[in-house]
Amino acid sequence: MTAISLGMPDVPIKLAERRKSRQIQVGSVAVGGDAPVSVQSMTTTRTSDIGATLQQIAELTASGCQIVRVACPTQDDADALSTIARKSQIPVIADIHFQPKYVFAAIDAGCAAVRVNPGNIKQFDDKVREIAKAASDARVPIRIGVNAGSLDRRLLEKYGKATPEALAESALWEASLFEEHGFRDIKISVKHNDPVVMVAAYRLLAQKCDYPLHLGVTEAGPAFQGTIKSAVAFGALLSEGIGDTIRVSLSAPPAEEVKVGIQILESLNLRQRRLEIVSCPSCGRAQVDVYKLADQVSAGLEGMEVPLRVAVMGCVVNGPGEAREADLGVASGNGKGQIFVKGEVIKTVPESKIVETLIEEAMKLAEQMEDAGVTSGEPQVSVS
Repeated sequence: MTAISLGMPDVPIKLAERRKSRQIQVGSVAVGGDAPVSVQSMTTTRTSDIGATLQQIAELTASGCQIVRVACPTQDDADALSTIARKSQIPVIADIHFQPKYVFAAIDAGCAAVRVNPGNIKQFDDKVREIAKAASDARVPIRIGVNAGSLDRRLLEKYGKATPEALAESALWEASLFEEHGFRDIKISVKHNDPVVMVAAYRLLAQKCDYPLHLGVTEAGPAFQGTIKSAVAFGALLSEGIGDTIRVSLSAPPAEEVKVGIQILESLNLRQRRLEIVSCPSCGRAQVDVYKLADQVSAGLEGMEVPLRVAVMGCVVNGPGEAREADLGVASGNGKGQIFVKGEVIKTVPESKIVETLIEEAMKLAEQMEDAGVTSGEPQVSVS
């Protein structure tokens, strides 16, 4: 007899095969090729404030960030890079604008990569030979980061505005300058605040080069708006296999960017799933406060790493079915809740006991999964 555990899908569905790109190494993180899509963020501290910057990097690392970018607009910031790069738990990318001398400072400081914005670095093209040699000697990749708001004036004159074609042409032109000097450890981004323009630009790039692509909607806005814009844009591209790293840009604490980015990847089956709360949106059929229940269960299980699906349902229409299909669930109604574990009803409890019972049973399941070595989102199939 074959017993299939309920919860995670039997076979994670891929929306598309990953685009074939070359692979680069950003410190300890492989980017492109067959490497998993990585999540990045950027510190909001003054880089020259080493203590505050390292503290924020530690917070980002704890939230799941894999690569962090730090701004380097001044000499004081450049002087701090060496200590930050050495003490950071994750690879550090130096973000360079306006002054090409800071590119060399970042390479010398031991940064894992350098991001350059050709559109606003004075006489950048004249410095490509020197930058390529320094980066090549130190084995430091370069990210060519084109932004709609700082596009090279020559491209603006040609296209009239930051069109998808202008963004892609700018990035490919700069990449070609590095290629002339034999340098190909390059990652490309072409960011725009309009998801439609951004998606079109990345599609053009995906057709015309094999460099790994870093996805981002720039100036995406406050948390809610920025999350929607990023999810829409990343979902469109990643569902086509386009994208090797992502950064969700929000007017919010950086750790929030990471949480959103991880959730986007998990939703597309591009990252192993951890805790997933399935809850109904509530309606006139609900006989309990589903919002409150879901929030309390989420808070009680925050930080759980095992791939556990918990269903919190509020009525007898979809509730039992959803609860039965999850690892753990509750179907609520008439002042009580039926508790399901792996598809079977194990007990019925008063409404006041639903949250504590779900948390207790979740902890038991998590312990069993950890003991069995289940730490990823892969489906578990047992044969008996």
